Parts: sequence; structure tokens; C-alpha cells
Amino acid sequence: MERTRPELAAFLRSRRERVTPEEHGLKVSGRRRTPGLRREEVAAMSGVGITWYTWLEQGRDIGVSAEFLDDLCGVLKLDAAERRHLYMLTQKRLPKEPARTACTVPPVAHDLLGRLPECPSFVLNLKWDVLAWNASADKLFGFSDQPEEQRNMLWMTFADERLRARLSPWEEQARQILTSFRRDFAHAPQDAEIVALTENLSRMDPTFRQWWKRPDIDGKCTGRRTFDIEGLGEIELSHITMTLESDKHLRFVYYTPLGDSADAFGRWVNG
Repeated sequence: MERTRPELAAFLRSRRERVTPEEHGLKVSGRRRTPGLRREEVAAMSGVGITWYTWLEQGRDIGVSAEFLDDLCGVLKLDAAERRHLYMLTQKRLPKEPARTACTVPPVAHDLLGRLPECPSFVLNLKWDVLAWNASADKLFGFSDQPEEQRNMLWMTFADERLRARLSPWEEQARQILTSFRRDFAHAPQDAEIVALTENLSRMDPTFRQWWKRPDIDGKCTGRRTFDIEGLGEIELSHITMTLESDKHLRFVYYTPLGDSADAFGRWVNG
């Protein structure tokens, strides 16, 4: 803490001065010598005494709890990156936050999708909803043919007959996809939408229900997948999943054909 106390003091002052009293519904009377919140206001809203908070902001040698730090994050309106920084400065272990399912794709991802015309690529969120895709991914997986509420990679693997027929062999690849999904499910086991997805699939598909009860986990986000495509036969593609925004659990999935099948696949995509 000796090394980080000056930086902690400066960080807290800068964030306190950034938040206005009006953002917390406080009435302001008269002029203020400094911008933002006063120390006594931060202390009161964080549930601590003014002397104790002043010592913290002065970088004195005092201990803090995770509960207080999270209360302080709310008062100072810190974002996820700032919250992590505050915990680092106070040398406290960052409590795990419940993961949330994002729905917004950053512009750079849309740009990247457009620059990969012959490589099927798409963006997934934590629930495995397919949020964006390029034309070759649409031709391979048929995303645009799905109702928006069913445009989900896990759902399509088990419920979309065309994709089931195209994955070759389906059972082996579907099992790997499910165990990979379980890795992400562990980040948000209480998320109502994700739980509903697994419950609906369990009611609909006996195979999913049986496999979902198993504790199998597959953390791999890379590998090879074989597709049986009408007029082409079996085509092997390599795939990799890259993190776009870790806080929002957004992933970019990229496929590319392997070996001698690349030219034939390219003609099929462009046909």
C-alpha cells in the first residue's frame, strides 16, 4: 500500500470532483470552492465517517472492505475499468460480478466482418445470441432465416434441422459445442434469459436434456469443424474465437476453409 497510497489519493479526489451533487439529487445552496462532491457528502453516502474517509483520500494507512469499496464505486459512479483500478490501488481482491448479456456490437467488429467476405464470421454474446455476421456466415449457418429470438448458436445447433444436417458428424460436434457453452454458462448461472434457453432446449430435445445433466466442460475456443454442404460434400473449416470486449463478454468467431477445399468453398460462398 505504501507505493499506491499517493495514486489512490489522487484517483479518489479526481473522481469525487467529477460527480456533481445534482447527480445524487442533492440540493446545492451557495457557491462551492471546489467542483463536484464534498468529502462529507461522499462519506455520508458511502456509510462512513467524514474523518475516516478524509484519511482514506489523504492516503493514510487504513484498511477498507470490499463492501465499502463497492458502495464508494456507486457514489463516485465508477465504470468497470475504474472499479478494477480502485481495487488494485487498495490491494483488495476484486469480487466477481455477475456477467451480463450484451446486445450492442462495436463498429470495428462490423467493419471487420465486411473485410472477411469469404471467411464465415460472426459475433456472439454471453448467451450465444448471434448479434452480427457476414454474408458467408449467413450462407453457411442460415442466421437470417431464423426468427430473432431463435438466432442463437446453441439453439440452432439442436433445433435447426438444416444446421443439424450440415454439421458432420452432428453428435460429436454438438456435444463439443454444448460443453463449450457450459463454460460461459458458469459466468452467469442465474441469468434468467440464459437459464430459460437451457430449460427450453431441455424440454424440446431429449439429447440436450441428457447431455446438459453431465458436468463436461470444454474450454477450447479453437479447432476444426466439418460441414456437409449440398453440392460440395464435406468441407473442413478451422475456427477460432477471439474476445472483443471482455467486460461485455462479446466474442468474434472466425472460420476459414482448410486445404484443397478452400477454392471450392470460396466459389460456393460467392455463387
